[in-house]
Amino acid sequence: MREYSAPAAQPVADDENLGDILWANAERFPDAISFRRQVDGSWLDVTAREFATQVIAVAKGLIEAGIERGDRVGLMSKTRYEWTLIDFAIWAAGGVTVPIYDTSSAEQVHWILSDSGAKGVFVETDQHRGEVDSVRDRLGELKYVWQIEGTHTADAVEELTALGVKVADDTVYERSRSLKAADLASIIYTSGTTGRPKGVELSHFNLLSEIRADINAFPQLMEQGNSLLLFLPLAHVLARAIALTGIAARVTLGHTPDVKNLVADLGTFRPTFVVAVPRVFEKVYNTAKQKAHGDGKGAIFDKAEAVAVAYSEAQDAGGAGLALKAQHFLFDKLVYGKLRAALGGRCVAAVSGGAPLGGRLAHFFRGIGVPVFEGYGLTETSAAANVNTESAFRVGTVGRPVAGTSVRIADDGEVLLKGDVVFRSYFNNDTATKDSLDDGWFHTGDLGQLDDDGFLKITGRKKEIIVTAGGKNVAPSGLEDTLRANPVISQAMVVGDKRPFIGALVTIDEEFFPSWKAQHGKPAGASVSDLADDADLRAAVQEAVDEANKQVSHAEAIKKFVILEKDFSEATGEITPSLKLKRNVVSKNYANAIEELYQK
Repeated sequence: MREYSAPAAQPVADDENLGDILWANAERFPDAISFRRQVDGSWLDVTAREFATQVIAVAKGLIEAGIERGDRVGLMSKTRYEWTLIDFAIWAAGGVTVPIYDTSSAEQVHWILSDSGAKGVFVETDQHRGEVDSVRDRLGELKYVWQIEGTHTADAVEELTALGVKVADDTVYERSRSLKAADLASIIYTSGTTGRPKGVELSHFNLLSEIRADINAFPQLMEQGNSLLLFLPLAHVLARAIALTGIAARVTLGHTPDVKNLVADLGTFRPTFVVAVPRVFEKVYNTAKQKAHGDGKGAIFDKAEAVAVAYSEAQDAGGAGLALKAQHFLFDKLVYGKLRAALGGRCVAAVSGGAPLGGRLAHFFRGIGVPVFEGYGLTETSAAANVNTESAFRVGTVGRPVAGTSVRIADDGEVLLKGDVVFRSYFNNDTATKDSLDDGWFHTGDLGQLDDDGFLKITGRKKEIIVTAGGKNVAPSGLEDTLRANPVISQAMVVGDKRPFIGALVTIDEEFFPSWKAQHGKPAGASVSDLADDADLRAAVQEAVDEANKQVSHAEAIKKFVILEKDFSEATGEITPSLKLKRNVVSKNYANAIEELYQK
């Protein structure tokens, strides 16, 4: 059994709560630019004082409406300025925020609102309101539905501001300051790769501990005057924790709800750093490579990529030599600068979580001058429990524990976590709480390896381990991560439990597919189904399979694969909003395809 602990950063006092961030910024740094809000295509500044004033106005409306201390309030919306505004307003009114992904189905909305006993809910659109209305007769506790935007309703912020006009500001201050660190701040429902989502109880203490640990981990990024563009769903604990950290550190935040406009928004907002899941970094890399090859500059890009990876690897082995430095300088002018420009031109680093990034991509981005600090955590750990930092960076790992956190590897290889960021219990689910927490140690369900100096490597999930008919244990995640790094592949799921060999289900990246067809002389109108058995397409997938197989023994290698006609989607329940595979759903939906793998 291995264990490593990181000393705590600034401790959280018993009488603190998340609202203190708001009041401190407004009182001590009133003119600091807390946000840049996108309105009609322009970014408008919002000062700390202005933000606090707006929060107070909405909180007064919530109090007047009847929200009491400890009441749960749902929040269902894309990433936008109002999300953060409402989150703080719920806390200022003494309430508990219950985030809901904007892509959730009516039944998912019903489960979260009913299980949490939500008294009110904010929705963003007419569609969201329709989903709530369709299940409202089964939501006995729900009294209020406020809508952020829509064609037939008043704006929620304006409505609540008008409603609370007679409530004194001091009423909000008293309600807010009555909250203690141990009080519940949020119930975040896990995305539920198996079974119904569980409500993770995070206290003000948990989230404040996460904020201070993040500031401690990234002192250069979390400096006043730096900027961060948020585009991940704020219903996900990673985006929310980083947003809260940015506000506490007086970093200027921007929100963008549609990743289709991400490149344009990065260009106009020009952030100092970004936070994303690995799929975003894969897309940036794949799009750049695709464009270079499409423009006849593929050889230059491939050489630049190789130099970037080598340059990064050299940083871990004493530094680059003169020849490599010269090549790197050349390609910085030809290629790397353009890639940095795509991130807004001022981006000096990125933070990644939610899934493994992969060693080659990590080296590539560090080599072009945008190191990606990969971390690891779960909803139950208030986001990051481990993270790589500028001063402690090891590619292929998820870094050391954040301040105030301990990591232990159990005898069966499971990663256990303990500390200030670890949740206190699952809401209304004592059985799940007892199954997950043992003497303060949270059983993550992940498998890992811990170096002597505290760097953690995640090797798989306990429940996802495949045992072949020959008795070989195979962790599918590493193989799948490598497959997805190939530009032609969107998603992959490794199969083979109780089977004679390892196989894979593969989907094709819809954005990359048109240019691939053009480069290989295929009909523009040909679908994935039309080309599923095409020799060139199968050769492209086989190249990715060969790369993945380099990581494992012959017995663990992928022997066969099938190209599926369509991608996995959240709508079909095959992936979660945070892009995690629901293996049981995929296995059921593609049972025939899996059987065919072992009959050919």
